[in-house]
Amino acid sequence: MKTGYGAPGAANRRHTDLRPFDPVVRAARIITCNLQVFPISSNVPGPQKFVRRSGCPVSVSLEILGDRWSLLIIRDLMVRGYRTFKEFHTAGEGIATNILADRLSRLETANIIAAEVEASDARRINYRLTEKGIDLAPVLLELLIWGARHEETLAPCAVIDNMVANREYALAEVRRRWQEGDATPFLPKFENNTDRERKGAKSKKERG
Repeated sequence: MKTGYGAPGAANRRHTDLRPFDPVVRAARIITCNLQVFPISSNVPGPQKFVRRSGCPVSVSLEILGDRWSLLIIRDLMVRGYRTFKEFHTAGEGIATNILADRLSRLETANIIAAEVEASDARRINYRLTEKGIDLAPVLLELLIWGARHEETLAPCAVIDNMVANREYALAEVRRRWQEGDATPFLPKFENNTDRERKGAKSKKERG
């Protein structure tokens, strides 16, 4: 798969009517916005707030998520049911332990994930998406579909077709599992090149 809106009267109301066919206006009705105030450099002692390079929401988002690994950790939490450092490390993407520790720390600082001590074993830390984190579900879903449609991937066509046809169900189910703490994987782990090489070596050994 080339996995390819016045009521008559009150003239001043016409400027504030929300028209359903305007997608930007419709989005504004349901999305709340945080206004980022950018600090100006000063000689006053005390901690300085981080100065973002831009006020663009895309740029701000990429400062948090625009590296090679962060969205993969979010993917593993959201649809694979992973919870621990070990599970992330052995997910098959080849992330180094120091990079993984750094990304987990950054995502926790950004309030996208939260670390919780395991009730039965204080030595074990489990990670969980926050409300801010689970709100990334539509982003992850569209990345999944876009990647499978336009690039060569190992995602089964039937899985992608089902996601395309049932976007609302998929997002609702992912959120339900997050709310209930259900770690059952929502999506299978797609085979990667390392998996294929291991299978090939095993098959060759068995034949040999």
